[in-house]
Amino acid sequence: MSDDPTPPAATYATYLKIEELLSLQQPRSPEHDEMLFIVIHQVYELWFKELLHELDRVRHLLEADEPHRAQHTLKRSLTILKVMVAQLDILETMTPLEFTSFRERLDAASGFQSDQFRQIEFMLGVKSERAIERFPEGSRPRTALERRYREPTLWDSFLRYLSREGYKVPEAHLRRDVLARVEPSPDLQLILITVYKRDPKNAELCERLVDLDEGIQEWRYRHVKMVERTIGAKPGTGGSAGAAYLRQTVGRPLFPDLWEIRAQL
Repeated sequence: MSDDPTPPAATYATYLKIEELLSLQQPRSPEHDEMLFIVIHQVYELWFKELLHELDRVRHLLEADEPHRAQHTLKRSLTILKVMVAQLDILETMTPLEFTSFRERLDAASGFQSDQFRQIEFMLGVKSERAIERFPEGSRPRTALERRYREPTLWDSFLRYLSREGYKVPEAHLRRDVLARVEPSPDLQLILITVYKRDPKNAELCERLVDLDEGIQEWRYRHVKMVERTIGAKPGTGGSAGAAYLRQTVGRPLFPDLWEIRAQL
């Protein structure tokens, strides 16, 4: 007979690790608004974790030829993105003077250093060796980014799925360099036009990918406007270029072929 005691029944507090969770907010100044800044960004990291969890699920479902369940998971991912965008409204209640009151306490800390958001970008086809090199060798962030860097993207999983559905996706696209950003392809656009005109099931899946792409673009736009509103043209913390850098990321689609075909439908 085992001498191990029966573990106590889970409670709300123990299951969610409430005591540990509430101990993680540690302002470095007496300023009132620093608590809001910390909570918002910690919540963002939790949403990034969940979004990665959901996008990994979408890839798995596409590889398993389960488009309806993939669509459902894409809808959930879009809802998460909408919540992330809405949280910026809360952050924008902080005036420039309120942020300045504790900004120097951030030292080199910057959202630029969020490895989870970089992982999301990598999964969606925006990969960068420089982003990996910002983290120490052997660290959790670097190991995670190196793995995502080598993996096929969500778009690659989608193209393989279309191929198994009987569409003649060119071999060059099925074997493309997964490190490269997705570029528009007239050949693929002809296939996608056929999907939209003759295949309602997969046309709906395409629309969910467009939703995801638009959701990421909306997040980027709102993020840059929040930064401009808060610090204007000042450099970002951690040595980043602030709003000037963020502006460069706005407006470029992740899945350009799904946008290019709009004028031909």
